[in-house]
Amino acid sequence: MIIKGQKISDRYEIIRSIGEGGMANVYLAHDIILDRDVAIKVLRGDLANDEKFVRRFQREALAASSLSHPNIVEMYDVGEDNGNYYIVMEYVDGKTLKQVIKKRGSLTLSEAIDIMLQLTDGISHAHDSYIIHRDLKPQNILIKDDGTIKITDFGIAMAMNSTQLTQTNSVMGSVHYLPPEQASGKGSTIRSDIYSMGILFYEILTGKLPFKGENAVEIALKHMRDPLPSVRSQNPAIPQSIENIILKATAKNPKNRYHDAKEMHEDLLTALNEDRVNEPKYVYPYPEHDQDDSKAVVAIKKKQESKPEKEKEDEDSTEEIVRQIEEDETIKKTNRWIWILSAVLAFIIVIVAAIFLIIPAVTAIPDVVVPDVAGYSVIDAENALKNAGFEVNVQTQKEESETVEKGKVIRTDPVAGRSIKKGSLITLYESLGKEIYVVEDYTGKNSIEVKTLLENVYHLSVKVEEKDGEAGKEYSQDEIIGQSVKVGTKLSEGDEIILYVAKIYDSYPNMVEDGWMLEDVQSFCNQYNITLTVDYEQTSQYTPGMVISQSRAPKTPIVSGTTLKVTIAQEPSSGDDDTGRPPATDDPASDLLP
Repeated sequence: MIIKGQKISDRYEIIRSIGEGGMANVYLAHDIILDRDVAIKVLRGDLANDEKFVRRFQREALAASSLSHPNIVEMYDVGEDNGNYYIVMEYVDGKTLKQVIKKRGSLTLSEAIDIMLQLTDGISHAHDSYIIHRDLKPQNILIKDDGTIKITDFGIAMAMNSTQLTQTNSVMGSVHYLPPEQASGKGSTIRSDIYSMGILFYEILTGKLPFKGENAVEIALKHMRDPLPSVRSQNPAIPQSIENIILKATAKNPKNRYHDAKEMHEDLLTALNEDRVNEPKYVYPYPEHDQDDSKAVVAIKKKQESKPEKEKEDEDSTEEIVRQIEEDETIKKTNRWIWILSAVLAFIIVIVAAIFLIIPAVTAIPDVVVPDVAGYSVIDAENALKNAGFEVNVQTQKEESETVEKGKVIRTDPVAGRSIKKGSLITLYESLGKEIYVVEDYTGKNSIEVKTLLENVYHLSVKVEEKDGEAGKEYSQDEIIGQSVKVGTKLSEGDEIILYVAKIYDSYPNMVEDGWMLEDVQSFCNQYNITLTVDYEQTSQYTPGMVISQSRAPKTPIVSGTTLKVTIAQEPSSGDDDTGRPPATDDPASDLLP
């Protein structure tokens, strides 16, 4: 456990914790050698015990430390201290892009383009250095108060790609931005980062993720199969040129995407020009199911051949990508003729079926417009669709909705207004309403853990505030002693809850060595709301009235409401009783007791 004041490698003094995650804990620290604040990420859990991952992590982090760009967080150091594997990086005082989106929803078009220009510029620099991020998401993008963005987690993202991780928070956090080729296990290229940037651009403009599901596998399948929802259908004010950038970046087939981040950056620069705003919708030149990455292989190979031999030795991650894609290419070439023959045979079967079965059947059935049943109850919607001559899928698809009441229909598939054959099957999308969370009793739990859970899983707004604890009771660091929302209260995304932790003051002084008198102790206890108990001991070694022992060790944290016991020196006297205390009427300090 890393605590405040601890020094890592006798150089980085921990100031406080600034975040926790499934892969690492993040701390604000001070570099006592270079006299500057830094951020330190310390690996945690199974990752720190996986030697293969640690070696990969250190190697990739060192490679990423060579990056120097105003939009990339600088990595200063990588090391290990008493089993704690860490990276030291530039400390950025700001918020993550994910936090900004959660707070504001969609951003303005000018804000979104500014962020994407900085992002594509930084990623282009990384790609030029043969480094692929592989885990671009708004949680890994920091925004400073002046609007400058900083891309982080290069080392962890690259090392993660080579391991089989099952941490739910890590997988679920990344799968929303996962390129189809990564989802199918084909490895990553520079175009994989472009796909993630396209999804990120979509989220910035709409405030929503394009694909959702109950688990990571379901979301990954949607990235591989489902078309991206139209940005302009959600906000018609967005120009077609901007939607085209998103369509090109998020193509299923990497051949339909931008060749590199620089090309995407240049496209963004001219997207709002008058001659481009109403340009035609982007049409994919290659089939979306054909994910042939041969050009990416050639591009990476050319970059490697043009590099000095010394630089090639440190680029295991790029070589791995090339090797994996080459293996895929070998398999594709081996089976190519089989696929061609199968395709020809399937084509013949389709032609025959069209002549004898499909064409007569289709021409005999009239087209009917799908009625709009949005806002209907499921039963009313089914009746309306059946009356129009359609079949209705008995299983409804359920989705969360900010605007549609729970149990009501959000939309249909096929969509309302479309002309389709009478008798076609219609699927209803039923609203689950807003996600609801029932508040629990967090008293006695760690505020950092609870805050992380409520913010990352249930998307609540959580504040942590200090207040005095109960008199006579001891509390641990960050222990919750109260909450602003009662147990059992139902909250939804964006609602606020305050967690109260015991107020911990300064640390106890060494009252014995510092020569404190009883009056000093009483004043100290009054200041920090501490209950004082006093014992006396006859001794000639201390001045009467001086503290000779204290129950709280020096330098331990002061907690309001606790008890402090001190022993006070008393001049030896034959008139004292066996306990060493003088008679109550003769006690010179009795009026100082609480």
